[in-house]
Amino acid sequence: MPNDLDSFDLAILAVLEGEGRLSAAEIGARVGLSKSPVQARIKRLEASGVIRGYGARLDRVAMGQAHVAFVEVRLSDTREAALQAFNRAVLAVPEVEECHMIASRFDYLLKVRTSDIQAYRRVLGERISALPHVAGTSTYVAMETVKD
Repeated sequence: MPNDLDSFDLAILAVLEGEGRLSAAEIGARVGLSKSPVQARIKRLEASGVIRGYGARLDRVAMGQAHVAFVEVRLSDTREAALQAFNRAVLAVPEVEECHMIASRFDYLLKVRTSDIQAYRRVLGERISALPHVAGTSTYVAMETVKD
């Protein structure tokens, strides 16, 4: 599908990514199309899976989740069954906002969001370290978010 995206599709996606609640007419005005072609393109992009869904951007600080830490996770076993076990288990940890398998000296990079360092310490000790096949972790605390 990526090769089928034209400049109008990319423009529509950029507008939606920034402001997902705009009407088709408003999007059309920004990208130079009328309402009907914009609606048809959005339906096609949704059906093809390019647009996976819509959601609200939340202010995590206002929600009491201002503490951000990035955690390198090293596994004791990196065979496929172990990776799948880790993948399934990490999905159940709500404080893990993102989880990426990494080609590096460690296996996964997690973005963990909590209220403060004490809450992070509990999540690390009780949840992340208890995930299947975790051999070790290294934590990097974010001091400031420059771009989110």
